[in-house]
Amino acid sequence: MEQAAVEMLQQPGSIELIAILYASLQFSGIVAAGHAIFNARSAQGATAWAIALIAAPIAALPFYLVFGRNRFVGYVDARRSADTRHSWIANQARNVCNAFRSELQDRGGRLRSLERLAHLPFTYANRVDLLVDGQVAFAAMFDAIRRAEKYVLIQFFIVRNDDLGEKLKALLIEKARAGIRIYFLYDELGSNRLSNKFVRQCREAGIRIEPFRSSKGFTIRFQINFRNHRKTLIIDGDYAFLGGLNVGDEYLGKSSRFGPWRDTHVSVEGPAADAVQLIFTEDWHWATGETIENLDWQARPAPNSNADVLILPSGPADDYESCSLMFVQAIHSAEQRFWIASPYFVPNEEIIAALQLAGLRGVDVRILLPANPDHLMVYFASFAHMKATGSRGIRFYRYTEGFMHQKAFLIDDVAAGVGTANLDNRSFRLNFEITLLSTDRPFAAEVEAMFEQDFAKSLLVPHDDIDRRSLPFKIASAAARLMSPIL
Repeated sequence: MEQAAVEMLQQPGSIELIAILYASLQFSGIVAAGHAIFNARSAQGATAWAIALIAAPIAALPFYLVFGRNRFVGYVDARRSADTRHSWIANQARNVCNAFRSELQDRGGRLRSLERLAHLPFTYANRVDLLVDGQVAFAAMFDAIRRAEKYVLIQFFIVRNDDLGEKLKALLIEKARAGIRIYFLYDELGSNRLSNKFVRQCREAGIRIEPFRSSKGFTIRFQINFRNHRKTLIIDGDYAFLGGLNVGDEYLGKSSRFGPWRDTHVSVEGPAADAVQLIFTEDWHWATGETIENLDWQARPAPNSNADVLILPSGPADDYESCSLMFVQAIHSAEQRFWIASPYFVPNEEIIAALQLAGLRGVDVRILLPANPDHLMVYFASFAHMKATGSRGIRFYRYTEGFMHQKAFLIDDVAAGVGTANLDNRSFRLNFEITLLSTDRPFAAEVEAMFEQDFAKSLLVPHDDIDRRSLPFKIASAAARLMSPIL
């Protein structure tokens, strides 16, 4: 092999060709470094990328093509260039929500600014139900699908070919054969193990099932670091479900690796369901280029309930880091307490500052994390970030009875949120997420009781827990923290 290399270099023009290739690569690295300096969302990220791209372009360029993007290209353009019919549907949905616009009485008005992030209003006349863990949540969702009379819109980040996935498929096929229209969206990367057979059987039964691809066409073919992390279900435009659960047996606690699975979903009836439906139609339009016709946009008030609800979508196509700003505003609005559960704790500087200020002004800040990890890098990074928050008024808990995957938060006794967003940079910058935020006090009381039960099954750990760990653990934590922007 060495002899062959020598002979190749002895060929006329070989050295000149190598020099040209190296110079081109170095020039490409410099151009990419300039792009990073002008487009990275943080000074630290711009500096790190620029140094790597100039010093080692061979290694850094492929990573930058995949991980260097911080804006999702094409989604907004597709929305703006949508056909007239799709634009009419979007306007119709927003008109319905505006007709039920809430006045947000009392201290809930502190959250009004989040409407601008959502491009949707808080609506009244909703019913919100908390669904704790997979058995309860999937029983409610399966029952709602059985009662569907016109159509089902369903979207998950992960769909597996296991027992739960097969039961869902069988139910959807049964409804499709009964004349119910089914539109099924799954994330292409999150569901990369979903079999062709599963998809084929759905399509043969008349189900419209499509992947959400982050990369479409040549110009954005490397846009593979983004995910559609939303998990939603809409029934006839009247009911909607969202939360942390995906379609897999582990979400029912059947995994030998994770054991019991702690998660939270939520259902909503009323005009807020139309907001969830609008978000699904926009995801579907990106994925397929098509507009879903004949959806019900005539919102009906939920009987015997009047909860104020905001549906807040967020993602890398937004003008702002909507997800991060949502958490910052939620933390700043707290006066007595801010409790939050997330499987991952890899916050940005803005979140850390908001938590520190809340602790300093006497807010009871509690952060619930899993004791057992599913992603080691994220787990190691959390210890470094825990220490960075400081100890003033902030308490960390590790859930010990299985794996904790829920994404929920509580603001005083005023408001509560349940959704798909984690406290990490992937949710802040790279994932499409959705959150339900309600200022309904009975709902907030339910979330409070849920948190109390979770804290009773958790261990209180010091913010400087990492100082008690071994040197290899500390090194792993420090290295993982450096990877925080893409974790």
